[in-house]
Amino acid sequence: MSEEPKELNQDSQQIEFVEDLDATGLYCPEPVMLLHNRIRDIAAGEALRLTATDPSTTRDVPKFCLYLGHELVENLRQGNNYVYLIRKKGES
Repeated sequence: MSEEPKELNQDSQQIEFVEDLDATGLYCPEPVMLLHNRIRDIAAGEALRLTATDPSTTRDVPKFCLYLGHELVENLRQGNNYVYLIRKKGES
């Protein structure tokens, strides 16, 4: 079972990201499909931010990271948005 995203607050760490992926208004499976396509375009070790409104992303994004070996750095709730900071896995 996935962990519920925590509310975004001032104490949350600042993570640099090279891509800002807006999946608001999209429904499963579109946010993860966009994430999958976009993460291919960034270098290993770089991070991207995904913002979504679909609650199913709280299940799908952590599983996507787990299965593909990417690091889910942050999993936040900001109002009606779910915000994920994901670092692309290093080269094998």
